[in-house]
Amino acid sequence: MAKHIGIVACSAEGAALCYKTICLEAQEKLFKYWHPEITMHTPPFSDYMQHMWNGNWEGVAELMLKSTEIVAKAGADFVICPDNTIHQAFDLMISKSPIPWLHIAKVVGEEARQKRFKNLGILGTKYLMNSTVYPDALKKFGITYEIPETSDQDKLDKIIFEELVNGIISEESRKELNKIIQKMVKNKIDAVVLGCTEIPLLIDPNDCPLPTLDSTRLLARAAIKNALE
Repeated sequence: MAKHIGIVACSAEGAALCYKTICLEAQEKLFKYWHPEITMHTPPFSDYMQHMWNGNWEGVAELMLKSTEIVAKAGADFVICPDNTIHQAFDLMISKSPIPWLHIAKVVGEEARQKRFKNLGILGTKYLMNSTVYPDALKKFGITYEIPETSDQDKLDKIIFEELVNGIISEESRKELNKIIQKMVKNKIDAVVLGCTEIPLLIDPNDCPLPTLDSTRLLARAAIKNALE
C-alpha cells in the first residue's frame, strides 16, 4: 500500500504544479489513473508574506508546522513543501514535526550528484538566493554554487512576486530570465536550479542556455518514489 503524501503549500501556482505532477506521473509507476493519496493544506499566502517581509522566520516555521499537523491528522505519512523560499524556516520546525519531511534542496542536490554536476546556478526569490538553503544542502554533495548579480536578482524577484505567483506567464519575462541565465554561463556553471517552484512555468528547458534542475517536479517525483517504498 502506498504512503499518504502530505503537501504543505505556500503559493498556489507552485503547489498546483507539484500536485499535478504527482497525479499525472505516478500512474506511470503502477497503472492508469493511479496516484498515492494526497492531502494538501495552505494558509492564506499573505500570512507567509507578512512574516517574510518582517524577517520573522519563526512565524513562517509556525505556519509550516500548523499545516504539517493538519495533513498528519488527515493521515499523511510524510510531508513535502513545494516552496523553496520557506525552507529557510525548515530547521526551526522540523524537530516538532509529527511526521517526516523530504527537503526540496536535498532532493535537487541528489539529482545534481547523479548527473555529476559540480557547480550550479541558483535561481529563485531574493530571500532564497541569499539564504543558506541551497549552500547547506549542496555542500553535503560537494557541489558549489553561484547566484545572479544583484540587479538580476531584483529582476527575478519582481517576476516571481508580481507575475508568477499570480499565474502570469510572460514571453518578455521568459526572455529576461534566459538573459540572466546566459550571463551566468561565464561562471562555468553546469546547470541552473529552478529554485522557485513557479519558475518551471516560465522556463522552457529546450530554450534555456543551460541544463535545468526543476525543483518542483523533482520534489514531486521524490514524493512518488518515497510513497512506493
